Amino acid sequence: MTRPGYEKLKDELEHLKRVERHAITKAIAEARAHGDLSENAEYHAAREKQSFIEGRIADLEAKVGAAEVIEPPTSGDRVTFGSTVLLEDEARKEVRYQIVGSDETDPTRGRISVLAPLARTLIGKKVGDTVTAQLPGGTKTFAILKANFPWE
Repeated sequence: MTRPGYEKLKDELEHLKRVERHAITKAIAEARAHGDLSENAEYHAAREKQSFIEGRIADLEAKVGAAEVIEPPTSGDRVTFGSTVLLEDEARKEVRYQIVGSDETDPTRGRISVLAPLARTLIGKKVGDTVTAQLPGGTKTFAILKANFPWE
């Protein structure tokens, strides 16, 4: 994953451990104080939220622990993981993407997963190549205009 993606996961993990975990423990204690737990909706909701938080913490710890942080390339004309690419489609419309890890994807901001059909098609290609990708909306052809430039 890229460094920003890694930092985002680490920040979320710290927030869950330091803030959310403490808040849910307090909410459970308050709900317990209300008496009969078998019919206490607040208690059951708090326990369910605690279960979700602990599951997410375990998931994030595994991802952060196994993460391999890769710095995006800033030069060269070959498309790799972390590359930024400027493409032109058949209608001469330009689109810009960065190929990132699956936990970092945000298609609305141009960050596509390395596992996405377009990214898999682009990996290994270079500036000047034309690629045809089988996308969910059908087959589309792109020309690679530029690669490995700074992502603003």
